[in-house]
Amino acid sequence: MITNRGVYSAQPAELAELVDALGSGPSVSNNIRVQVPGSASIATVRPGDNVLLTSLQNPLVKSIRKLHQSKGRRSQQQFLLEGTHLIQEALATDYPLTTVCYTPSWAQTHGDIASALEQRADRVEPVSETVLEAMATTQHPDGVLAVAPQILLAPDPSEPELGLAVEALQDPGNLGTIIRTAVATGVDGLWLSADSVAPDHPKVLRASAGQWFRLPMAVDHDLGAQLASWQRAGVQLVATSSYATLDYWAIDFTQPTILVLGNEGAGLSERLQGQATLKVRIPMMGGVESLNVGISAALLLYEAQRQRWEKEKMSGGGPSG
Repeated sequence: MITNRGVYSAQPAELAELVDALGSGPSVSNNIRVQVPGSASIATVRPGDNVLLTSLQNPLVKSIRKLHQSKGRRSQQQFLLEGTHLIQEALATDYPLTTVCYTPSWAQTHGDIASALEQRADRVEPVSETVLEAMATTQHPDGVLAVAPQILLAPDPSEPELGLAVEALQDPGNLGTIIRTAVATGVDGLWLSADSVAPDHPKVLRASAGQWFRLPMAVDHDLGAQLASWQRAGVQLVATSSYATLDYWAIDFTQPTILVLGNEGAGLSERLQGQATLKVRIPMMGGVESLNVGISAALLLYEAQRQRWEKEKMSGGGPSG
């Protein structure tokens, strides 16, 4: 409680709850003077002091939980990064972080990363394990998460050497896998139709294994118009089809190429299928009708990489990765 001297009276264990109630976490804007009952001494919590956030009712907890849903991410223009590896990748790529929350045990184990976060993030909040679990989308978070602004690294559509156009993809794990493979194979950019899973979905981030930060991406509200523009510029548009007679390794991937991928179940729409300048097949045995879209993307992208490396070796160069 507040005494007539303007001093908070609280047991030591209540201090964190007191700061929670003030809605500030450790980012105390003014000195808070706390007197422990039965003692003449008065403790002062100063700006910047680390006070553990333990209340599930804290406004920060509620704000971060809203980022679990696409509506909350759109309204706040922010998204959630969960886990040590994603945080490390964000730091490695200089991606801005607005708020970081971690448990004391995580900070003790990852002292160097915690120190870097204190220098880079706008706000750092030590939290209890219970609070971190409430903030996270995963069942067993490893002790750290962050909130980051929505800033997609925009690809250049004018001169793609190797790109991906993805229509109506719904599974976040598939998109994350495609992003990870795209970075590994040197893709210039990914164009995603607006009716696909959101690229800032937490599962997309995790499935990309942190490569999300390294791939230029754009959400395109008229993917067909973009394909038409590439077609006029002489870029080959390659789509897979079960009716194609040309094996995917038989085409020339060393020229400017966009791989056009479709929905997991329905495949490409008739419009985009009709815009493809080349249709290829992935031969399959044993009565298998189709492959996972992430696997299909990987096969085509690694064939493109193989051909480009072979061309570089013949011209006296070599693979850079």
